[in-house]
Amino acid sequence: MFLFACSLASAAPTRILVLGDSLSAAYGIPKRDGWVSLLQHRLADNGTESVVINASITGDTTRGGLARLPDALQLHRPDIVIIELGGNDGLRGLDLDSTRNNLQRMIALSRESDARVLLLGVQLPANYGRSYREKFHAIYTGLAEQQQVALVDFFLQGVAETTELMQPDGIHPGSAAQPRILQNVWQGLAPLLPAAAGHD
Repeated sequence: MFLFACSLASAAPTRILVLGDSLSAAYGIPKRDGWVSLLQHRLADNGTESVVINASITGDTTRGGLARLPDALQLHRPDIVIIELGGNDGLRGLDLDSTRNNLQRMIALSRESDARVLLLGVQLPANYGRSYREKFHAIYTGLAEQQQVALVDFFLQGVAETTELMQPDGIHPGSAAQPRILQNVWQGLAPLLPAAAGHD
């Protein structure tokens, strides 16, 4: 678990918990290049006192995230929880209802701890078939609508389809992709931040 802190003001810092998998754990690249680390720098540049806790684990599933979340909420008391999970569920062909239920429970637990929630939507590669891909992605859009939580529809937009931004495995973004990923995330995160923090 990686924790980034910035102290620029006297007010209580905004605490942001990122619960994700390899896409948020900076897999295959230096941790400092990952979008979560870049998020802390962007908040600092905006003059926002913040603590960003990266609780992302490579290979994690929604089941694993759900199991870890209660302790993370108790330990870190976040104001905002960013949920970036589900990709490994889809890649492994896990039950879609279980994935949906796990994400829904994570949303509920976060809200019970008085945290605002940002859900990062995931899309599967084309070789998984149109029907399965659409059903999988509908989990995120459906939950966002039903639970009234903020959503980034596809947080790898502009990255996953750009070969030169991906690592050789074709699944994990490289360092050059991370600023674009952060920009995608920022569109959903900015409205959840204190009034002055969401503006460049």
